[in-house]
Amino acid sequence: MAAVADATNGVSDLKLDPKPAAAEEKPTNGQPEAEDSEDGGEDAEGAAEAGDGAAKKKKRKPRKKKKKTAASAAAKSQTSPPTVPVANLFPNAIYPEGEICEYVNDNSYRTTSEEKRYLDRMSNDYLTEYRQGAEVHRQVRQWAQKNIKPGQTLTEIAEGIENGVRALTGHQGLEEGDNLKGGMGFPTGLSINHCAAHYTPNAGNKMVLQQGDVMKVDFGAHINGRIVDSAFTMTFDPVYDNLLAAVKDATNTGIREAGIDVRMSDIGAAIQEAMESYECEIGGKTYPVKCIRNLNGHDIKQFSIHGSKSVPIVKGGDQTKMEEGETFAIETFGSTGKGYVREDMETSHYAMIADAPRVPLRTASAKTLLRSIEKNFGTLPFCRRYLDRLGNDKYLLGLNNLVQSGIVADYPPLCDIKGSYTAQFEHTILLRPNCKEVVSRGDDY
Repeated sequence: MAAVADATNGVSDLKLDPKPAAAEEKPTNGQPEAEDSEDGGEDAEGAAEAGDGAAKKKKRKPRKKKKKTAASAAAKSQTSPPTVPVANLFPNAIYPEGEICEYVNDNSYRTTSEEKRYLDRMSNDYLTEYRQGAEVHRQVRQWAQKNIKPGQTLTEIAEGIENGVRALTGHQGLEEGDNLKGGMGFPTGLSINHCAAHYTPNAGNKMVLQQGDVMKVDFGAHINGRIVDSAFTMTFDPVYDNLLAAVKDATNTGIREAGIDVRMSDIGAAIQEAMESYECEIGGKTYPVKCIRNLNGHDIKQFSIHGSKSVPIVKGGDQTKMEEGETFAIETFGSTGKGYVREDMETSHYAMIADAPRVPLRTASAKTLLRSIEKNFGTLPFCRRYLDRLGNDKYLLGLNNLVQSGIVADYPPLCDIKGSYTAQFEHTILLRPNCKEVVSRGDDY
């Protein structure tokens, strides 16, 4: 979810025959060999005993095959659309790591430092929650990438993603407080063409995805407030390939440059250099790919998608440093337009302000709605469709009252000039004491 610059306020055992005893002789023509008697005759009794022994061996019960482990049995049992909680697929709660990057230069000592490795081991619960959320995100988005097609409504697309996240986290969010345990980290952004961020359909929205659209898909999954924020862009026409390549390169550059004690200004400069080395041709006209300079990456705190730090995507003077233990969303936006966004269109995204003042509310609907927001979302972002889903009725007046009172913040869609095209890629990184983990990395991007 974009931060806006201040300017825009996963063996069964084989059954083996027992090894023959050392005293056993190999059978000949299917019969046991007879021992020679003193007169050279066959010892019938010995032969019979040998035969009885062989028969007994043949009657020995075979070993039972071990049952498959829960992990191996469930590893390939995810449905389409996804409905199986990832906790069922990983019953030992050992979720896949993200991409592990060793620190370099002045921080290279961290890789082998016993002190830093000890500090990292102390963060096991935190890592487990993030990796669980990341696996939810990967499975849902990979399903979405295969199934989203032109002709679908944005509401259909958003609800498919959100149903998947809720099912895979095991939290449907319909009981009071359940969404605070896990589920959607923020509403599914489906921003199209010149709209870069913060657009999700409200109830009654009939917008249909078109063949020529460039759609940013930005959603978050959380476990206990540990939000995994990751985004990608979908197109259905190769004419936009260079635009997407530019933004993906820029995001990966930002991830590579990010690290403990790195200044934000240095990251922004590297991102801008990567992004703006691209151009794309659309409709016979060549466009330079520009960074959207007033959209930034950001740090993520527990239950707060936007912390206090921003990660610029252009060069500047921000000397703030990244620090050990912090979590960041590295996201970049490229545009064929002006490279600057403004608020436009109908608002859908909202979030309660953590340190909002307690002020008198004018309407009963505002008071009732505030209690619902506090119990169901806390400081996690929500949208109007989420309020509808909880059964809130006639809440718009109360919602506007909460916004005007400074208790809830609204986040209108952010758009470049009409006729332009914008793209986005984003990953969540953990600045662990002894390594950097791109926790949301997958085979797709």
